[in-house]
Amino acid sequence: MHRTATTAVLALAAIAATLSASAAKLNGAAALKDLQPFGTTDKDHKHQAYDLSFDAEGHSYTCRTDPKKSIDATEFVVGSQINYEIDKNKATIKTLKDKKLECKIVRVEKSPAP
Repeated sequence: MHRTATTAVLALAAIAATLSASAAKLNGAAALKDLQPFGTTDKDHKHQAYDLSFDAEGHSYTCRTDPKKSIDATEFVVGSQINYEIDKNKATIKTLKDKKLECKIVRVEKSPAP
């Protein structure tokens, strides 16, 4: 019984540490890996949505822009340096020329070991 209680306490401590670490905002700089159009435009979605991919903190992130907002895809050049801020499932991407967009994180993948 003592062993079960110890295991439960350790499991709860690990969960608490994970939640507090994931609750913090991630900030940094990275290279924009990819920019792909997502979906199509129609009567309800007048603007093209895009998926942006970049690496941060040992993970590969993909975030999707809001199809209700217009962005100029030529301002986000693949391979160029971006600054990112990730807060839970939302991200803000900013280029070195101060072009900024907000997007929703739709995929997180652990980056392969070098």
